[in-house]
Amino acid sequence: MNGGDPLVQAAVERLAEMSRRRWLKNSALGAAALALQGAPLRAQGPASAQDPARGLHFAPRCKRVIWLFQAGGPSQFETFDDKPKLREMHGQALPDSVRGGQRLTGMSGNQAELKCAGSFAEFARHGDSGIAMSSLLPHTAKIADRICLLRAVHTEAINHDPAITFFCSGSQIAGRPSMGSWLSYGLGSDNRDLPAFVVLVSKDSSRDQPLYSRLWGSGFLPSEHQGVPFRAGKDPVLFLGNPQGVSPKDRRAMLDALSRMADESMRQWGDRDALARVEQAELAFRMQTSVPEATDLRGESDVTFARYGEASRDPGTFAANCLLARRLVERGVRFVQLFHQGWDQHGGMRGGIAHQCAQTDQASAALVEDLAERGLLDDTLVVWGGEFGRTAYCQGRMTKDDYGRDHHPRCFSMWMAGGGVKRGHVHGETDEFGYNVQSGGVHVHDVHATMLHLLGVDHERQTYAFQGRRYRLTDVAGRVVHDVLA
Repeated sequence: MNGGDPLVQAAVERLAEMSRRRWLKNSALGAAALALQGAPLRAQGPASAQDPARGLHFAPRCKRVIWLFQAGGPSQFETFDDKPKLREMHGQALPDSVRGGQRLTGMSGNQAELKCAGSFAEFARHGDSGIAMSSLLPHTAKIADRICLLRAVHTEAINHDPAITFFCSGSQIAGRPSMGSWLSYGLGSDNRDLPAFVVLVSKDSSRDQPLYSRLWGSGFLPSEHQGVPFRAGKDPVLFLGNPQGVSPKDRRAMLDALSRMADESMRQWGDRDALARVEQAELAFRMQTSVPEATDLRGESDVTFARYGEASRDPGTFAANCLLARRLVERGVRFVQLFHQGWDQHGGMRGGIAHQCAQTDQASAALVEDLAERGLLDDTLVVWGGEFGRTAYCQGRMTKDDYGRDHHPRCFSMWMAGGGVKRGHVHGETDEFGYNVQSGGVHVHDVHATMLHLLGVDHERQTYAFQGRRYRLTDVAGRVVHDVLA
């Protein structure tokens, strides 16, 4: 170059060296970025050998989760926690010693007197296990010997938004990764043509409390791990199809070009977000075929529809979503979360909760039985529950025939089935008023730690570095509830 002038050659080499140093100084990855040269840029699934925070930490008891999230806070007194003392004292003042000065919401904190509200529902024992359940849940009663009932769950939040956020992400602060995202990040998917994390929202529920997309968001984790909502109707996933005039061949060529640009961006600037966007686009391309097949219920038998209930023939209902959840886990989806709103009975308890149970009871039980018959229940964990429970006292005016209940974080019920938990088992008890935990308390962090443990993940080891510290789903708390493990 330039006649081989040594001075010019030296100047060129000096500039190259200065550019190299500037790149190393400014790169977000620093010298570690050099290791990317000659190495594959996209890991195929979690690389536990390179990152101990990802992958299995020990042998799992289950492979996947279906979470039937009952948004609004189902009353434990009308479902799973019978309290004869409340019936006996119906309409009388709740003793001050029971409440013990615990905080109330603004909706009942100004009441001059808190009156005990005995349940209108009748209870009976079911199965060989003899678990007591409400008459409002006749189908769930039939699977009593398959479920593990947690009667003393407790949380820290007393209002819906922080409480649902807490259960979905392990934090009351919005913006943290959801549990499904943590599993997608740590364990990946068993089907590369479907998302690892799918969200289903009942179209037939009462929209009393809003649901936000951040409840299934990936937070600070790479964006390809966020939950993918499936909708009822012609297009289960929005914008999945090609625009008019764009052929599959054209789309493939566009994705190949985008991939090359992302690889270059990664090599030059360490831009992992570019890789995440490509992964999402590639998954969407594959989903153009896989999603229509997975969401098409027309091939299901009349016997199956009868088991889940007539509403299961109508895509988007809770019953249809339960059936769809079974189809998704059959195809390797790691985490399916159903949201069913409408459990927020501050008044009109008798009609409100009866309606909610009628919408969800049959399909919830059918899902468990269907999974069992197909050999899937042993390695699928089914979870049922809401963000908190309801108060032992009546909120507002109590009439002769009806009453309402306020939010209650101190204790409530939820159940699990399959996936390595005990069958026909009750864990924890509440006091005779159902106001406080008496024994076997299970915190939200404990629920998450136990679920992760069943999936083969140590909740203390699955972490992600962000803004100067390592985060995890259970934050700095949580314990595995070994007493519920089979």
